[in-house]
Amino acid sequence: MDITRFIVNQRDKALLVGDYGSYRKQLARRLLVVRKKLNYSSKGRKYSPKPPITAEDIASNYEFVHLLLLTAERAWALAMYMKSTHTADSSAQGTTGSTKRHIVSRLQKASGYAAQLVDLLQETDRSGASTESVLEARAYQQSLQGAIKFEKRSWEKCLQSYSETRLLYLALGQSAKQDDVFKDLLASNIDPSMRYAAYQLKLPRTISIETIVARYVQRADNSYVAKALKSHPDLLQEPGSAAKKGAPGESADTPKTITWRSRTVNLEDATTAQALASVSAAESKLASFLAANQDSDRRAKAAAFDDVLIPSQDAVDAVKTAIDELTAEGVAQGDPRMQSLQITRTAVNYNLVEWRVGRNRVLCGEQDGATFESEPMKKPKRSRVDEEPRVAQEESIGRKLKRLKERVVLYDSTLQSLDSVKEFPGVAADEAFVNELEAKKAYFSSLRCLAIARSHALHGNKRNALALLARASDLSSSPLSLTISDDSTSEGVPKLEINHAQANFLNDLLKRLVLRYQALVELENLKSETSKNKPAKPIPMIERLHEYPPEGVDLTNLVTYPPKLQPIPVKPIFLDVAWNYIDYPGRPKKGTATAKDGKAEEPISKAEPKKEAKKGWFGFGR
Repeated sequence: MDITRFIVNQRDKALLVGDYGSYRKQLARRLLVVRKKLNYSSKGRKYSPKPPITAEDIASNYEFVHLLLLTAERAWALAMYMKSTHTADSSAQGTTGSTKRHIVSRLQKASGYAAQLVDLLQETDRSGASTESVLEARAYQQSLQGAIKFEKRSWEKCLQSYSETRLLYLALGQSAKQDDVFKDLLASNIDPSMRYAAYQLKLPRTISIETIVARYVQRADNSYVAKALKSHPDLLQEPGSAAKKGAPGESADTPKTITWRSRTVNLEDATTAQALASVSAAESKLASFLAANQDSDRRAKAAAFDDVLIPSQDAVDAVKTAIDELTAEGVAQGDPRMQSLQITRTAVNYNLVEWRVGRNRVLCGEQDGATFESEPMKKPKRSRVDEEPRVAQEESIGRKLKRLKERVVLYDSTLQSLDSVKEFPGVAADEAFVNELEAKKAYFSSLRCLAIARSHALHGNKRNALALLARASDLSSSPLSLTISDDSTSEGVPKLEINHAQANFLNDLLKRLVLRYQALVELENLKSETSKNKPAKPIPMIERLHEYPPEGVDLTNLVTYPPKLQPIPVKPIFLDVAWNYIDYPGRPKKGTATAKDGKAEEPISKAEPKKEAKKGWFGFGR
């Protein structure tokens, strides 16, 4: 019947776009549809009693199961809506007595419908339900009972109900092929409530959830727990006695202590210890994968680091949560428990930084990106029309620059991670460790300068490349002066350790490159000086015909050959605009006539008739 999957899907769809109030409204609409479909709605009278649902109804139509589940979920959604509303309201005085009673009554109503479903499904010969469906319904009903005891602050009974719920869901998860639904439900609702109830009962944090379940689950006169243990008898075993089957990431060897810089502290938090056990298991898997796939692509190797980074981040979150809980209790920073957690926090955070840096080093390539060779171009799938073999093309400058840019981004991420280590508790006071961090930072800074210098060299800026290489050579000498790691696993899983072989290789490479680019820059300087001292070629003789050559005619420089395309004048342009306004000698004035005897005659002016002015627009009269 997939009762659990049905409930989880209903909640996820509604809570993804709304809150518990919208979820309740959606359930009311869905209930109306189901009742009409089953012909179960009241006719004529609103509060008329409805016929009870029987096991035969469930056998004939599974929608009756959905009817009971939707009714229970509607009551649960109303309780959660009231609780979330009062929790979010900072001005209110929390959940008052009347509101608390209303929340409990809604949860009791939901639990009543769930209990009715369990009773109907338990009659397997009449309802046709399977054992898994009965256990799912029982787990759902016990989760509602745990929520009721949680609101009533009956912490021991709350742990009893939630322990049975967790046991049943674990059994169902191991039986089902896809147990993601059960794992998500346990991680989101059941486990946090159990942790809080155990905290209220003042149970030690070193006790794991599995131990709490084994201690508080009710085995006597409980047929549901007996059915679960019959198929999976190892569910109530202690975590240290035997490893759990089908629980990925969990190990039987849970660490009890953790060491950081010659200091060993006990792991008092069970969640942190389990997270560190998961990290250890993931590290061993990664080491075996890299050993078996040494010739794989660097991107495939880097992707395998995600299986270690995820549990490492979970361990960091678990330590932070434990510190926040102690801070909320008012524990002082000088308390031994708080000091142990601070040391654990530094250790797990540094371990996470190491794996991040190791992933970046794998992505950079061989020798942490110190070598830079052209990658082979991919051959096209289609063959040529003339069926001739294609010539292998060299990698373009643009692709080389793109790869160098990616390396610079990885180096920046590594340097940023190294800077964050100094902010961890207790690191600033450790002078030797800070010096090691500075040496490692200088190593990766020199690699960054080397990548930028190569990009300048591809652009032809040899002077900039030489300056960056000289800076990188100075930085690479710092790791040589400090003892970084003589026994670091250079051939195993790369992390943050740098051995002397890697530092010497980078230093020798940079010295050779500095000498090479010094020679190239010197050649450019000599070439530029030679071009400056070389005399300029004189103008050809055909363009200097108006000059007398005192040193003789250079017969090898008569004309320019081949001739260059250049503009030549076609005809002169007359632009003397003052010609009509200046009296030049020998030019008669405008408006005078010269007589035959040389005397000027008076101009004869005839009176011209006055033209009549035009009136109106466009010369039309009005």
